[in-house]
Amino acid sequence: MTLEDLGYNQTLATFRTQQNLDTFDVGRVILEHKDRYVVKTNTTEFDAELIGNLRFTAETRYDLPAVGDWVAFSEYDENKALIHAIYPRQSIIERQAVGKATQIQIIATNVDYGLIVQSVNRDFNINRLERYLTICNTSKVAPIIVLSKIDLIEKDALKELIDNLKLRVKGVPILTISNPSNIGLDTIKDLLIKGKTYCLLGSSGVGKSTILNKLSGKELMDTAAISEGIDRGKHVTTHRELIVLDTGTIFIDNPGMREIGLTNTSAGLEITFDKIFELSQNCKFNDCTHTSEKGCAILNALENGEMDSDAYANFQKMEKERSFFESSAEDKRKKDKNFGKLIKNMKKQRKNNKY
Repeated sequence: MTLEDLGYNQTLATFRTQQNLDTFDVGRVILEHKDRYVVKTNTTEFDAELIGNLRFTAETRYDLPAVGDWVAFSEYDENKALIHAIYPRQSIIERQAVGKATQIQIIATNVDYGLIVQSVNRDFNINRLERYLTICNTSKVAPIIVLSKIDLIEKDALKELIDNLKLRVKGVPILTISNPSNIGLDTIKDLLIKGKTYCLLGSSGVGKSTILNKLSGKELMDTAAISEGIDRGKHVTTHRELIVLDTGTIFIDNPGMREIGLTNTSAGLEITFDKIFELSQNCKFNDCTHTSEKGCAILNALENGEMDSDAYANFQKMEKERSFFESSAEDKRKKDKNFGKLIKNMKKQRKNNKY
């Protein structure tokens, strides 16, 4: 294996030289355990931690390593290492941290393709798919939709489901797969590109880890049988992990996500709902809210049946969520800034009182 097999490229090599990081080794984070990381090179895996300066100067989650990151490190003992720097990220897949309105959670970094997996039985939900698409589009990650467990529904029902999906989602590959029979597996294999990183996204129990096992031909990840009571797979994956297949394709497996909270996803929403944004250019008023104004091109399209009402309702919900996150984050920044000023003034006052 070479570093290039892990996704290393000329851009990273140039950064390494320009930032005088040549004295350090280079590797990719394949596992994250709170404040410890597993870093993989072309020959070895290291149990790594951050140097103190990198840890204590980190202001946000973006300043800390995540699965998929390239890092500069030094070995201090056998298979033990210290991380000194994080290389620039090509992409960041993120969501709003569960239960924390102003915080983000990094799902994975340096991803080329997002494999959005949904099973066609109980899990299928176009609104949820559009959320995943928005996250991918925001991150400049190319999405691919994989519909799993097609053996659980009739062919006519599957065709109708795909037809309805294509009415809402344009320009995104849609693949179908049955893990027990391997139907569709070759189609996925044909799309995979050596040296590129694919991130598996989807709810618990939709078959993400099983797909990875099938593609590798090995039992790399734990899986569980479908529960007869709820007609879906059981949650097994508990952590994010980067895995390099023998074919040279790189995968990041993820635990299932119950909530897909949006962060600042303006650009992603514009790509996912491009028809809505295109129509908005024809509205009579520049500040049109697209809710009740006369001359609103979007409302006219809804009335004429040219726009899917469910898609527009989902867009409105996601846009409100994005706006709320943005305003909450801005309020937090202002509070942090004011608190910083208060501490600075207190220190200055104490210093003056000494004299």
